[in-house]
Amino acid sequence: MMAGFGHGTRRYPRSRGRTWQRSGPDRATLGIIGTICAVAGFFTLGIILGPVAVVCGWLAMGRAWSSDRGIPALVALVLGAIDTLLAIIWLAGSATMGNGFF
Repeated sequence: MMAGFGHGTRRYPRSRGRTWQRSGPDRATLGIIGTICAVAGFFTLGIILGPVAVVCGWLAMGRAWSSDRGIPALVALVLGAIDTLLAIIWLAGSATMGNGFF
C-alpha cells in the first residue's frame, strides 16, 4: 500500500492529524470577548451582542458541553443567552398595540 505517494507516515507523525490552521483567536480570548459582549449587551444592543456572546462562548468551549474549558466561556454562553432572551422580550413588548399609551 502506498502511504502518501512515497512519503511514509513515520517521517512526519503530526502531519496527518493537523488539518486545521492555528491562526486566529484562541479559546481563552474567545471566552473573554464573549463575556465582554454579554456584559455590554445588558446596556446596549442586546439583540446583537447577546448572540455574539453565545457564539463566542460556544466556540471557546470547543463546541461541546465540557466543564474543563474555562469559566469565561461558560459565563459568556449563559449571560449571552439571558441577554438575547431579555432583548427578545423587550422587542416583543414594545411592538404591542398602543405602544404603551393605554
